[in-house]
This record gives sequence, C-alpha cells and structure tokens, in this order.
Amino acid sequence: MKAVRIHGFDAVPALEEVADPVARPGRTIVRMQAATVGHIDRTVWRGSFLRHPPLPYTPGVEAAGIVVASERYEVGQRVWLRGSGLGTLFDGTWCELIDAPDEALGLLPDALPMTLGAAFFSPTTSAWVALHDVAKLQAGEQVLVTGASGAVGSLVMQLARDAGCTVTPVDPNTAPSVATADLLIDTVGGNVLAASLPAVRPGGRAVLIGYTAGPMLQLDIAHFLQRDVALLPLNMFRREAAGRAAAPELLARLANGRLHLDVQAFALADAAKALDWIAQRGHRGRAVLVP
Repeated sequence: MKAVRIHGFDAVPALEEVADPVARPGRTIVRMQAATVGHIDRTVWRGSFLRHPPLPYTPGVEAAGIVVASERYEVGQRVWLRGSGLGTLFDGTWCELIDAPDEALGLLPDALPMTLGAAFFSPTTSAWVALHDVAKLQAGEQVLVTGASGAVGSLVMQLARDAGCTVTPVDPNTAPSVATADLLIDTVGGNVLAASLPAVRPGGRAVLIGYTAGPMLQLDIAHFLQRDVALLPLNMFRREAAGRAAAPELLARLANGRLHLDVQAFALADAAKALDWIAQRGHRGRAVLVP
C-alpha cells in the first residue's frame, strides 16, 4: 500500500510503498477514504509535540473509511477514526490501509461524506465541549468569538446561536473595548486574546482553545484581579470522552445541514501542500487527504 512517511522532524513528507497491515486482535483495518491534516499533525511533524511515534512514521490522527478486517466491526461498515495513539504513539492515518485500535473507531452515518467524517471530530467536539462542558453556556448570553472564520471558530458561532445566544465575531483590528460579553471563546491566542479580554464583563469567563496568533499572554495582574474574569483552558485530550459522547449528535447535525464545516481536499501525494495550507492565516475549513 501507499503511505506518507516522515523520516525526520520538519522533513518533507514522502509517499512510499509499505507493507499492508496484518489483522490482529483488538485492532481494525480500515481502507482510508479521507484523512485529516490538522495542527496536531503539524506539531508532531515538527517535533514539538509532547509525544511522537518513532521515526520514520506515518502521520495522521483522524480519518474516515471502510472496515476491511475486524473482530468488532462489520466488514464494509463506514467509520470515522480519531485518537487512541494514532499519529502520536504509532503510525497514523495518512495511508491507504489504516491499522487502528478498535476504540479509535466510531460509526459514520451513510448521509455524511467521507471528507466530513474525517474532518468533523476535532473542530465540532472542541466547539461543543468548550461551550457546554467548560463554559457552561446559558441561553441568552452574549458571546464573543475570535478566529470566527476558522473551523473551530465558525462552529462555535453556529452552536452558540443554536443554543439561543447572541454571538459576535471579534475583529482583531477593532476588538471591542466595552465589557458587555458574558463569554469569550478564543481560538487564536496571542495579542488577539489580550485585546479581546477587556470586552468580557466582570465575573465573566474566557475559554482558551488555540494559539495560532502566539502562545504568550501578558496580563496586568492588578487590573485582571479587579476584572475577575475566569480563564478556562480547553484540553481535549483530557476531555476526549465528552467529545466522543457528543459525536453522534454533532454528526447528525452535519448530516441534516444544521451544522456546516468547510473541507479542502488534497491528494495523498500532496501532504506537504496540505501542511503548508493549514499554516496560512485566513484559510477556511479543514484539510483532508484523499487516496
């Protein structure tokens, strides 16, 4: 089979012929139909992640496909794949045949395209868990969202509106200065987060999801204490169970059009282009590799 291989951190991905995986107890072999290229994949590829597979390795923590061998799942079943060490502890999903732990799989509705099945988990569950599990969102609240054009930000906007809230995207060049928001969902960090925090009313809260605009935040501690805004980090590795519990509902909303997620497809051989594309500011949606 063909697989993308990484022979050194930050090295150009290479499409190579490798041996087909062999069926084993507790694992399922899936014929890949779409595999997501995300920021976690990019971080692992650059050698900056806390965990990474031994070199050389095949990246990819998310995908969708069709079961070809399994003790738990029926052959021909449409599935999505995420986590359980894929692409972080051992070879991942950027290959024609994925060897995955059974627990990494979930059932994919027939109505949903494979590209969405591969791309949905990280942004939709991050948005859902940030709003409902971390922020404890209440109907009628005023919500600000940074990075609203990105995959997670756009889904936060949709889900918050669906929950009966007033939602406003934050323009980093004209961040609001009046403290009227009950909740800030920040997906970009850095200076954008610093400029947006003053718009949260005293006693409000801010959920921190990403840091594409920079990982550092400087605070005037005396002013911050007077403001009394709670900074709440989202760690989806710790909250993956909550994300998996929400996945069926989120898949149903994507299938019936209640939620929308943009996807950009790249050929499996163009993994390097996909990695570059997701690093560009202003790109919309998620990148997926297709065989």
